[in-house]
Amino acid sequence: MGEEDYYLELCERPVHFEKANPVNCVFFDEANKQVFAVRSGGATGVVVKGPDDRNPISFRMEDKGEVKCIKFSLENKILAVQRTSKTVVLPEKRNLKLLKSQNINVNWYMYCPESAVILLSTTVLGNVLQPFYFRAGTMSKLPKFEIELPAAPKSTKLNLSERDIAMATIYGQLYVLFLRHHSRTSNSTGAEVVLYHLPREGACKKTHILKLSRTGKFALNVVDNLVVVHHQDTETSVIFDIKLRGEFDGTVTFHHPVLPARSIQPYQIPVAGPAPVTSQSPVPCKLYSSSWIVFQPDIIISASQGYLWNLQVKLQPIVNLLPDKGRLMDFLLQRKECKMVILSVCSQMLSEPDRASLPMTATVFDKLNHEYKRYLDAEQSYMMAVEAGQSRSSPLLRRPVRTQAVIDQSDMYTHVLSPFTEKKAMPHKFVIAVLMEYIRSLNQFQIPVQHYLHELVIKTLVQHNLFYMLHQFLQYHVLSDSKPLACLLLSLESFYPPAHQLSLDMLKRLSTANDEIVEVLLSKHQVLAALRFIRGIGGHDNISARKFLDAAKQTEDNMLFYTIFRFFEQRNQRLRGKPNFTPGEHCEEHVAFFKQVFGDQALMKPTTF
Repeated sequence: MGEEDYYLELCERPVHFEKANPVNCVFFDEANKQVFAVRSGGATGVVVKGPDDRNPISFRMEDKGEVKCIKFSLENKILAVQRTSKTVVLPEKRNLKLLKSQNINVNWYMYCPESAVILLSTTVLGNVLQPFYFRAGTMSKLPKFEIELPAAPKSTKLNLSERDIAMATIYGQLYVLFLRHHSRTSNSTGAEVVLYHLPREGACKKTHILKLSRTGKFALNVVDNLVVVHHQDTETSVIFDIKLRGEFDGTVTFHHPVLPARSIQPYQIPVAGPAPVTSQSPVPCKLYSSSWIVFQPDIIISASQGYLWNLQVKLQPIVNLLPDKGRLMDFLLQRKECKMVILSVCSQMLSEPDRASLPMTATVFDKLNHEYKRYLDAEQSYMMAVEAGQSRSSPLLRRPVRTQAVIDQSDMYTHVLSPFTEKKAMPHKFVIAVLMEYIRSLNQFQIPVQHYLHELVIKTLVQHNLFYMLHQFLQYHVLSDSKPLACLLLSLESFYPPAHQLSLDMLKRLSTANDEIVEVLLSKHQVLAALRFIRGIGGHDNISARKFLDAAKQTEDNMLFYTIFRFFEQRNQRLRGKPNFTPGEHCEEHVAFFKQVFGDQALMKPTTF
């Protein structure tokens, strides 16, 4: 398999620690994500390393017997060491105060540091779980719930193992994951992962079942809101996304793997040692090793090799493994680093040989714009709340986070649509249909269309001489009115004469002030168009001659300058009886330029009656 087939990988820079051996014991603290390598009970050194620690912590402590567990408090302030089943020693003397106690028979416990929830296994079978929630020094008891075991237990021994339970936050909600090795229904073979949603308030409910369709040894991780299930026997993994549509039976949703099972991408362990020695090739890492230990959410530790990895999802290979583009887009929009992959999928859909149908392209545009609109609405609500002064009264008011799933018009224009219109081999009708489909989708979600998208449509139409279609789009307001669009139309007058009137009509519909229309036309060097417009509304007797002569001179078109100069000479003759300019008009430099180019004799002579 090539690298493009693996959608899971181990991180490039793992935490490396001294591997476990008879002298060196290795411990992992899930709260701080730290590995402790304890040599000789700490007498010959303790080394603490974490994924984000630039410098490892090293210290020694007296060997007072076997260490069963060792951890730091948050921010590494207090060290706690457990050497017997009933005592925890704090190397620094501190006063401890009992805040609250509960009397419960506990089989085993599990703690989720991200959500500050502890889960206690109670009763003889161990399948009644009692959660507690810690917050600001207080402990709250949440409603207990029962895990449904695969079948009626044959004995009254402990039936629910700690190994088959995990806690993880998925899409911002806390779930208890139960690995049920045999389905409760007789017609279903294979194991399944049952998800129980554990809210802060209210009862815990069974909400999702992930169908594994195989048996054996499994391990669970959660990466980028995906549940990853590793299968040791086949040395493969599958991923589940509970946001994707599944089969709902009225109470729970059943999900199948998003993609075919694949191994984690092969990993090479670099050979440590002096530079001359390390020239030898790296050693392949044994994946799915029996010495691997998996921790939530995304940690894999190999104590025998001395490595801690974070598991990562690779999105690019998934593009070719999930042929349904609608489902692919639903999947990608939920991932953290999705923007460039989504844009590449859009480009791929508009290219041969993977060109998608127009209805599928429309579906994808709608999915993108649904996400885009949701962000715009949230941003608008936030801005209105700030303007209303609610930010002072409501400290919980936060600006919405712009995730990579927000693909805006400039992203689509730059990375997808503009390059797409430049493809020579693409049928122009398809190109225009795609552009119009994107604009239709924006309109459907009431997102104001940026003028550069309309310009792209017009340029494409002009390029293929489809002026009749351009006229229809403007006539039926398929292309929204805007000043930049009106200016673009004016520049098309030489190719398509009706564009001039279409442009002026648009400017009038925009209730643009007449002098502003003139300014727009002059700024685009449309001097004759500006003059025609001002004559059309009867304002040509009051306009500044200098402004028009300035604009005409800037075009470096001498015949245009001659025409404009002659127009104002004739106006002067009509209004004042002589063609020359008054000092107040400040046109001396233009008169001098006219003489220099056309000679004194070209100046208009006064007409006498």
